[in-house]
Amino acid sequence: MFCYQCQEALKNEGCVKKGVCGKDEETASLQDALIHALKGLSLYARRARSAGMADDCGPLVTDALFVTVTNVNFDAPGIATWITRVLDARDGLRDRLAAAGIDVSDIRHDSALWTDDPTDFARHGAAWGVLSQPDPDIRSLRELLIYGIKGIAAYSHHARMLKKTDPAVDSFLQDALAATTDELSVNELIGMVMQAGSTAVTAMAMLDAAHTETYGHPQITTVQLGVRNHPGILISGHDLKDLEQLLEQTAGSGVDVYTHGEMLPAHYYPAFSKYTHLAGNYGGAWYEQKKEFAAFNGPILMTTNCIVPPSKDYLHRFFTTGVAGYPGAVHISADAAGRKNFGPLIALAKGCNPPTELESGTIVGGFAHAQVLALADKVVDAVKSGAISRFIVMGGCDGRQKEREYFTNVARRLPDNTVILTAGCAKFRYNKLPLGDIAGIPRVLDAGQCNDSYSLALIALKLKEVFGLDDINQLPIRFDIAWYEQKAVTVLLALLHLGVKGIRLGPTLPAFLSPGVTKVLVDNFDIRLIGDVVQDIEDMTGQPARAV
Repeated sequence: MFCYQCQEALKNEGCVKKGVCGKDEETASLQDALIHALKGLSLYARRARSAGMADDCGPLVTDALFVTVTNVNFDAPGIATWITRVLDARDGLRDRLAAAGIDVSDIRHDSALWTDDPTDFARHGAAWGVLSQPDPDIRSLRELLIYGIKGIAAYSHHARMLKKTDPAVDSFLQDALAATTDELSVNELIGMVMQAGSTAVTAMAMLDAAHTETYGHPQITTVQLGVRNHPGILISGHDLKDLEQLLEQTAGSGVDVYTHGEMLPAHYYPAFSKYTHLAGNYGGAWYEQKKEFAAFNGPILMTTNCIVPPSKDYLHRFFTTGVAGYPGAVHISADAAGRKNFGPLIALAKGCNPPTELESGTIVGGFAHAQVLALADKVVDAVKSGAISRFIVMGGCDGRQKEREYFTNVARRLPDNTVILTAGCAKFRYNKLPLGDIAGIPRVLDAGQCNDSYSLALIALKLKEVFGLDDINQLPIRFDIAWYEQKAVTVLLALLHLGVKGIRLGPTLPAFLSPGVTKVLVDNFDIRLIGDVVQDIEDMTGQPARAV
């Protein structure tokens, strides 16, 4: 086993016996085998497109990539089933190419040819894992590309659940996978990585359109943090379609629904306001699951990442759906029409106690691009008057390391004339701090989950237009980003594609960046590692940090 795709990589080098995330060696090797199989399928898909032949493998490639994102799927037999599906699709496409008279004899990479009994999948994955490429810079760039497209696949998956697709995004996922089998130079791979940034922007815009066209533009919303005296179901992850189906099926049942973690921003979409049994948000960041899920008392539905291996005391009420999976958890599958039966959760919930209250009060969010741009005149006036001196983008991921207190301390000590723009679970480090407002504009503007990161880019681009600037880096916006998993990598590549420079990244630089690749990012984009809170605040704002 060797895995360094997330920020928790052991010693910031790589997990070699068991993942800090909780996945074991077999699961890690099966995920490597799944990526290897996808490369083979993509080689044939690339050939099919070059010959003008449809490949029809976009949904499978997208979903299988998503399976390998950190904390999505820990179920080894389930991952083996995904590998079998990909190998069957690969071989079927190869046969169709041959039947059409299209020569594929030159496709000789192992990923396009290997066949193993499922009992040998893990062995094959281990042989073709990360370290099978000896050159550190080539390895680094290939992995950066793969991690970037994993995030793109996640965004594309969610959009597809709402009937939004883009063939160009599907094609790029396959081209990128195939490219990692080619003997590309460092410069050629850098070009592919930058293309991933461009595709990331497209995919995020597609998902934004899927969400807003289906559920309306997020609105400023007050969300309850306490609990009611009814049994409840807790839904976590990112899939709004799953939430919609769960709310439809629980209506009138006497069972309340609570959001958790990255599902918090669902409250901001007006389409969900009609569900009076959408009771509020329960708990905070993903890594607090064991404590919070135990206290919830009712069933938990994980729709995507971020799974923390559940404790035995609540595994019996822990359910997964979609690409998520965990051994011993009941998995809710969709039928051919995409309909999911959440009856087992509802039946279980009716026999459970109401949630144990963790906190009370409210929280305000819903500052996605449409809402912020509706306030554009007010924001521009505040900037021109000096009431707002800087916007600090503190989006990204949260995590359990003590070093992440940096982001809380930055929020506490930012000057009073600064505003934080956020999306993703990083907000749980500071979104409940009493930071106040500036002329009625809250000092923390929560645009939503990591799936809503497009809002942050769109706000920046709109402000660039409003102020008549030629360069996005001339805006009074600085980026101080927390990262954890592959969607954060995708957002980073999107920002680089948009030309953003001087991004601070933490709590560590990615372990998968070799010294050579890091130098390229520093030289071309001024990527920086987060540092001392006071010094970073002074550099970002040009003002002293507040005393606390």
